[in-house]
Amino acid sequence: MPKNVEKYQKVDAKNFNFQSFYNEINDNQGNQYFYLLCADAKKFLQKIIKSVTPIAAAGGMVENKKGEYLFIFRNKKWDLPKGKIEKGEGKKEGAMREVEEECGIAISEMGKRICKTYHTYMLKGELVLKTTYWYKMSYAGNEKLKPQLEEGITKVRWFKRGQIDTIVKNTYPSIMDVLKKMDMLIDTVMPL
Repeated sequence: MPKNVEKYQKVDAKNFNFQSFYNEINDNQGNQYFYLLCADAKKFLQKIIKSVTPIAAAGGMVENKKGEYLFIFRNKKWDLPKGKIEKGEGKKEGAMREVEEECGIAISEMGKRICKTYHTYMLKGELVLKTTYWYKMSYAGNEKLKPQLEEGITKVRWFKRGQIDTIVKNTYPSIMDVLKKMDMLIDTVMPL
């Protein structure tokens, strides 16, 4: 059960259809929060994954030698660099390649996996579930940041840990999950 359950709408797990649910919340375009209760969350998630087109992606939370963190601005939102894993590519390898391509820098060191997140969107009329594997990364260079414009990235910028309110106010829920795992939300004003 979520905290502040009165702010959430309960969804019927027994008759749940992911495509219908997705269409309904997109049509309403409201800022609503939902929860559903089920006996086995992993089994339920596997059922959802089988009902949509899966895409595997990877990205990173990059820290420089000044203790700042790298963010990108794409599609009018702050985000972390990430992208689809190419055929035959490992998750860590894909994460590093995507960060380097999207930001114009060379990663100095790959770290451990932070978490994985899920988000959905429509692609060519099909509902897609993107699983993104997030990794800690370090950058020790001095290259000028260069946004990958052809990917819709208009800004690449370093932020100090205590200065991410700008990010928190205009990002995706999956990015909030990564920030939470990195304990970066302690000094910020969080939405619900």
